[in-house]
Amino acid sequence: MSRKIALLLTMMLALAGGVALTPAAAQARYASIVVDAETGQVLHAVNADTLNYPASLTKMMTLYLVFEALEKGTLKLDQRLAASKRAVGMAPSKLGLKVGETIAVEDAIMALTTKSANDVAVVLAEALGGTEITFAQLMTKRAQELGMSRTTFRNASGLPNRGQKSTARDMIRLAKALMEDYPQYYHYFSIESFSYAGRTYRSHNRLLKGYRGTDGIKTGYTRASGFNLVSSVQRNGRHVIAVVLGGKTAKSRDNHMVKLLDRSFTKMASMGVKAVPPVPGRNPFQNPDATTIEVAAVEPPAPAPTRSRAVKPVVASSQIATASDASDLSDLEVDTEILTDEWAVQVGAFSRFKAAHFSAKTALETAPEALQGARVAIERIESDAAGTLYRSQLAGLYEQQARTACQELAAASINCVVVQHVAQGSN
Repeated sequence: MSRKIALLLTMMLALAGGVALTPAAAQARYASIVVDAETGQVLHAVNADTLNYPASLTKMMTLYLVFEALEKGTLKLDQRLAASKRAVGMAPSKLGLKVGETIAVEDAIMALTTKSANDVAVVLAEALGGTEITFAQLMTKRAQELGMSRTTFRNASGLPNRGQKSTARDMIRLAKALMEDYPQYYHYFSIESFSYAGRTYRSHNRLLKGYRGTDGIKTGYTRASGFNLVSSVQRNGRHVIAVVLGGKTAKSRDNHMVKLLDRSFTKMASMGVKAVPPVPGRNPFQNPDATTIEVAAVEPPAPAPTRSRAVKPVVASSQIATASDASDLSDLEVDTEILTDEWAVQVGAFSRFKAAHFSAKTALETAPEALQGARVAIERIESDAAGTLYRSQLAGLYEQQARTACQELAAASINCVVVQHVAQGSN
C-alpha cells in the first residue's frame, strides 16, 4: 500500500514538474498595438506582449525570407518551383496545386499576400529550407534576430500548431522589418487581387480599399487565433503601423482597427507630431516594359457594380471601365460591409507587373503633394483578348484629391482616369 502511495506521489510530482517546464501556451485573446512608424512611439497598446496564435500573419515571416533570398540571388521572381505531395496536402486556404505542378516565385508571393494560400507557402518553404520543419527553424532564428523575442514558428503557413506563437508587439517589429529591409518588395502586400489558372482571388485585407491611406499588409484567421490583422497606413504625411489579434469576427476586427487608427492619427495631431514630407521610394526596376495596352479594347472581368465602378475621367486617352470578380472565400464566409468609399487615379494597364508598378511610382514622383497618402495598387486581370494585364492605380484618395492629382499628371503628359471604389466584402 505504501509503495502505491509513493508511486502515486512520484507521478504527481513528475506531472507538476512537467507543467512547470512547459512553455507558456498561446491563446486567442484580444491584443492590439499602434505605433508611429517613423519614431517607434507607442500610441496605443493592450495586451501587446500576450502570446497569441499568429495564424496567416505567419506568412509575413515566410515572405521576409523569400525577399531575403531574392536579394541574395538564390531565388528569382520568374523561377518556377514544383509542388510536393506535402504541399498539395495542406488544408485551405490554398490554390489547389497538383503534385509536380510548378508556380513562378512572383505568383507564389502574390498567392500568399492575397489568397493566403497554404499550399504555396509550403512550396516556398521547401524551396528555401529543404523541408518545412527546417524552414520554420530558419523563420524562428530570423525572428529572434529581428527582436521578436517571444515568437516561435512551427510552419510556414500559420495553420494550427500549439507551438506557433507570437505577440502583437512582435508583429509590429516584423512589419517594420519588411518595410525597411525590403522596400522594393513591400508593394506586394498592397495587391488587391491576383489571378491564377483562370481564377481571380481578391485580397482578404478589406482595409486596402476601405480605409484611406492603407498600403498593406496581412490578415490571419484560425479558430484558435481569432481574426488577426496587421495594417500600415500613411495619411497626411504621417505613418502608423497597427496590429489587432483575437478579433471575434472579420467585421468587428476591421471596424475596431479603423477606430484605433482614427484615434491614433488624432492623437498624433494633438501631440504636435510633425508630418513627414513624402519621399519618392527607390525604384527597383531599371528596364521596365513601358508599353501600355489600351484597356478599352479588352473584355473586362465580370462586373460587380457594388464593388468598383468607373466614373467620368478628368483626362484619359481612352474610357477605362473598372470591374472586379467576387472574392473566393470558400474557406471563410464572413459577411462584412465596412468603412468608407475611396477614390483612385488609374495610370494605365500593362503587360508586365514591373511596368505597372513603375508607372505608379512615376506618377507619385510627378505629383507627390497631390498624391500624398496614396498607395500603389496593382490589380492583375485576365483577358482572352490580351492575356494578363496589370492595372496600375494610386488608391486611397478623396474624390477632389484624386481629380486634382489627375489634372497635375495630365499637365505632365501622363494619361490617367479617376475611378471610385466601394469597399465591402469579407476577411
